[in-house]
Amino acid sequence: MLANLKAALAVRNLRQVDLAIHKLGIPPSMLSEIIHGRRRANAELRSKIADVLQADERWLFEGEVKIPAIAEPVASRRTG
Repeated sequence: MLANLKAALAVRNLRQVDLAIHKLGIPPSMLSEIIHGRRRANAELRSKIADVLQADERWLFEGEVKIPAIAEPVASRRTG
């Protein structure tokens, strides 16, 4: 699964069907197959998806999700 592509959609509050039909002009089933790894997007479609989502193409299609730390644990101190 292309987790970064799904994350980019979520951040932009964009549904797969809206991206597929209104932005890319492809059937929603085709985009679903790409996201779930059952189909590979050609170079032109990858570029178009990256442009629409304003995201790095390699990050969308090859990267791993990196979630920033929300809070770091506080080191406990023993006083003496």
